Amino acid sequence: MRRYLHDQIVKDLSKKMVMLTGPRQVGKTFLAKQIMAEFESPQYLNADSLEDRSIILKHGWPLNADLLVFDEIHKLKGWKQHLKGVFDTRPAGQAVLVTGSARLEAWRQTGESLAGRYFPLRLHPLSVRELSADMTANQALDRLNRLGGFPEPFLSGSEEEAARWRNQYYTDLVREDVFDIARLHEVKEMRLLLEMLRSRTGSLLSYSSLAGDLQIAPNTVKKYIGILESLYIIFLIRPYHRQIARSLLREPKLYFYDSGYVKNDEGHRFENTCALALLKHVQYLRDVKGRNSELNFLRTKDGREVDFVVADEGRPTLLLEVKLSDASGSPHLIHFKKMIPGARAVQIVGRLKRESRDQGIEISRAAEWLSALEA
Repeated sequence: MRRYLHDQIVKDLSKKMVMLTGPRQVGKTFLAKQIMAEFESPQYLNADSLEDRSIILKHGWPLNADLLVFDEIHKLKGWKQHLKGVFDTRPAGQAVLVTGSARLEAWRQTGESLAGRYFPLRLHPLSVRELSADMTANQALDRLNRLGGFPEPFLSGSEEEAARWRNQYYTDLVREDVFDIARLHEVKEMRLLLEMLRSRTGSLLSYSSLAGDLQIAPNTVKKYIGILESLYIIFLIRPYHRQIARSLLREPKLYFYDSGYVKNDEGHRFENTCALALLKHVQYLRDVKGRNSELNFLRTKDGREVDFVVADEGRPTLLLEVKLSDASGSPHLIHFKKMIPGARAVQIVGRLKRESRDQGIEISRAAEWLSALEA
């Protein structure tokens, strides 16, 4: 399978270093090795390997290497300064690709700035859009809801195999990545928090409520949520407001990068799949197109809410409501469409017999609509 960022990475490597981040096992190494096949003398080095780590620190790769791939290099002390030296002193024509399973800033490393030397790209799980060349949109959406979008469980086609993969995946995440940046007692608390969050997908995230359930301080919950977010386990969507500071103070909604891990019913998994597709779309616009796009939601004090808002340059351009089977226009979506007439208003429905319009909003089949996103 050729991933959606393949051509963009090859293009960017001719100009700057590329830093590719994303969840564990989302396909970064597979993609990097596909790209290596397009070079004559590539060199792959993983900082988790003692032998490769020694080569990295000593600059022991062949002089004629035309592509250097550094995997998990952010786990090395002083990795930023080291990368800066590699990039600034590399021979003409040598490209540098850096991959990592966590957001690089999460490791709290210090060192020289890499500003101006790299393009950041984020690799996401599979989506309806990415799968549209291999299967129908309906087939892709159904399988994503059942198995999640990580390549291994998705390609297995088996819910049993996906469950086995998922059990091991989250055990390893907590035992290795979380343990690297948290103390032992915090790992135990975060394991409990992660289990609790599985049934709160799409709901407003109350730090005080979670703190009460875990019997820890709200600020500690915020810290743990930040760690889970930085490790690409969860992502937060904040309410839209023209004053950015106000939106940051309000409660966000929480979703998982793995829809298959969501514990609630099919409707919640479906909403999570759509949220992840929208996040992938928006971050592709930012990383590849250079657009200032954001994913938010709308909610008023009286409880009126629209599931998702895509804003460009701070201005809402898309209002989106997600329904599993309800084909009647959402009153809340109709209300906000009247308030923001310049924005396109769409209600996507997982099980829809006939597309229609209702008071200015489009009611569309979810699978086909998701297949038309950017990534």
